[in-house]
Amino acid sequence: MRLLSRFLEFFFHHLYHGFAFAYDLVAAAVSFGHWIEWTQATLPFIRGTRVLELGHGPGHLQRILLDRGLDAFGLDESSQMSRLARRRLLHSGYAQTNLARGIGQALPFAAESFDSIIATFPAPYIAEEQTLSETRRVLRNGGRLVVLPAAWPKSGVLQWVYRITGQSPAESADILKEKNERLFSRAEFNVETKIIEVKSASLLMIVAEKPTE
Repeated sequence: MRLLSRFLEFFFHHLYHGFAFAYDLVAAAVSFGHWIEWTQATLPFIRGTRVLELGHGPGHLQRILLDRGLDAFGLDESSQMSRLARRRLLHSGYAQTNLARGIGQALPFAAESFDSIIATFPAPYIAEEQTLSETRRVLRNGGRLVVLPAAWPKSGVLQWVYRITGQSPAESADILKEKNERLFSRAEFNVETKIIEVKSASLLMIVAEKPTE
């Protein structure tokens, strides 16, 4: 399992960078076409109109946010993903794109810039102390950090694949909820974890709110 874990880490790193052109195809394949549906489950939890997406990837959720009339911003450390997202938004008719290169541990934005921050299936950086400190800094009082870290597919085939590859967490939903509530509480968020049921999967959703001071 350790060897498989290292291989998957290598595979996903290169998929997000040098082979970014294949990302949509792989994401669709590993979710039976439900990847975008899963990421859209974050939308009901957004508060306000000024929204930052951490790890915007190829830009699907950015386009959806803009289509809803939101003031959407995106951050990604991958130059390949930045090019893909910018191209997608331009082809969708958005001449002005608010995409930036950077990392979650050092957000290139002023304090209290956003009403909401969202991250869907992020890498482990999302749980780092510096990342949580930075997200809290750039959120306005009462703002929300919405994180979709995991999915449990309802398809038997996908359940087997996700279990073998470790894409679905090994811990139970209750244990994961407890762990995340402790993690985000330590970062001084008011946090609630939920299991969201969609047709194709059960999704773990973290809604962390910056207290009003």
